[in-house]
Amino acid sequence: MGGSSNVFYCDEELGKDGSSADGSEQKPYKTLLFAHIQHPPTPSDGPRYLTRKKDPGADQGSGVSEVHQDWVPATKSALKKAGNLYDQHQRKQAKGDEIAIREKQEADKRQEALEEAKKVKIQQDPTLPKATKIRLNEKGPDKVKLRSGESKKEVDYSEGRGTRVRVLGRVHRLRTQKDVIFLTLQDGYGFLQCVLTGDLTKTYDAMTMTLETSLEIFGEMWEVPPKQHAPDDRELHADYYTVIGKAAGDKEAITTRVSPDADPQTLYDNRHLVLRGENSSSVMKVRAALLRAFRETYENITPSCLEVTPPCMVQTQVEGGATLFAFDYYGQKAYLTQSSQLYLETCLPSLGNVFCVAPSFRAEKSQTRRHLSEYTHIEAELDFVTFDDLLEHLEQVMCQVIGIALRNPQTAALVRELNPKFQEPERPFLRMKYADAIDWLVEHDIKTGEGEPHRFGDDIAEAAERKMTDIINRPIFLTHFPTEIKAFYMKKDPQDPRVTESVDCLMPGVGEIVGGSMRMDDYDELMEAYKRVEIDPTPYYWYTDQRKYGTSPHGGYGLGLERFLAWMCGRYTVKECSLYPRFTDRCTP
Repeated sequence: MGGSSNVFYCDEELGKDGSSADGSEQKPYKTLLFAHIQHPPTPSDGPRYLTRKKDPGADQGSGVSEVHQDWVPATKSALKKAGNLYDQHQRKQAKGDEIAIREKQEADKRQEALEEAKKVKIQQDPTLPKATKIRLNEKGPDKVKLRSGESKKEVDYSEGRGTRVRVLGRVHRLRTQKDVIFLTLQDGYGFLQCVLTGDLTKTYDAMTMTLETSLEIFGEMWEVPPKQHAPDDRELHADYYTVIGKAAGDKEAITTRVSPDADPQTLYDNRHLVLRGENSSSVMKVRAALLRAFRETYENITPSCLEVTPPCMVQTQVEGGATLFAFDYYGQKAYLTQSSQLYLETCLPSLGNVFCVAPSFRAEKSQTRRHLSEYTHIEAELDFVTFDDLLEHLEQVMCQVIGIALRNPQTAALVRELNPKFQEPERPFLRMKYADAIDWLVEHDIKTGEGEPHRFGDDIAEAAERKMTDIINRPIFLTHFPTEIKAFYMKKDPQDPRVTESVDCLMPGVGEIVGGSMRMDDYDELMEAYKRVEIDPTPYYWYTDQRKYGTSPHGGYGLGLERFLAWMCGRYTVKECSLYPRFTDRCTP
């Protein structure tokens, strides 16, 4: 119910601009603008607007709250201001209505076009040459001949034609122009630009095409016209296609689900879609190339290393109990392995040098960009070696792996795209003892996490270690760490019992990617080490026995594949280098 006799009330203090107000004296509006919108002014006999305000002196010692002045007609200046605002509102409303009408017209027009498109049917021409099925990376001239030049016909298989092919893949890029559609297919092996013309662009499927839709396309292979660009400088001129699986569009489109500026957690939730992107899939392809290269290197190095497959469910620790994932194993306490090192050592007497590629698990609640709770661990153990032998072997393996990977043209191209500045490391790597690193950090005023100068015995933090590596800007073998900050099984340096014959390999941009050492080969020394770190040696009987039955000087190392990959591909975090990363609070999808 509104104000009586075409009168409407506005109270700045008690009024409301909304559906609960009707402009009456009992339910006044708050502003003159809202009153104008609800009851527009007219040139003659228009509505009257009465206003009132709170009495400025009502609360000053009177003890009475909410005392208001009487209702009075709105002032001319207030009406003029409200009128101007009302005119702006009307113009905005009119523009909004105009846009809405235009959008509706466009939507109706598109719907009409879509209904017409449903009537367009395409069929294969049985007179065309039989199509050869190819993967998108197949380029051999014996199988795929490219046609060059020009043709006025949409489909032309006259003399000198290109090969008619059948390809399958998903739409990775899509560009629609008048009477022509350019789309780039991806099948996991390569990319191919396809050109749709004529009736192929007028079907309902063509007009509603979305990224990631899977297609089967038939057509002739052509060279890309001069000054134009396409993957591998070729394109398919389609003569027929079918939709195999239509991908969601609009609000569910893949570009909405995994937009580049999305929150990182959203991208991790949709990792299955992120992997369809060129960068993520390229990293996974380089990862596969590195795994092949590691296996080839271990097979061909002298002496060679044999691959073994140790268990992931264990009842012993390697790197300290605080980072163990525990679980119930048929009523017994067991853990997910931190490292396969102890098992590899048992293989040396009968199998010679060995290696494994296996997952390792660390229950370390670290949110740094180089930590994962599950990672791929490449570990090796070498028999009858010295510490210098171990370093030489490690340097050779890493350089040889990189060399093998980059000799593959496809892998080299991917690395160049991901990390244009990557260069193969020069040998020999810089050797730096832990004590010298402490001095270097002090000289360069790089403090501990607590803001103190570094001292011998400190466990150098990740930030300081990475800063030092980035400044030196070359691979570093950081060696001879103090006994107290390294694992119990590491052999002490005979020349300086304060330190171990241990090594971390540090790479610019990522820090530590390898950790290794000589292993204790003396039975009594190992038993004393168990005692020092308060570990019961009983469950380790099988490991200790290696020192009872023909011990030998031996050493080994563990390399984190994700860190190695992050360094090579220039990734900011190792999380980008795992298919489905597992880290603190993240175990999905």
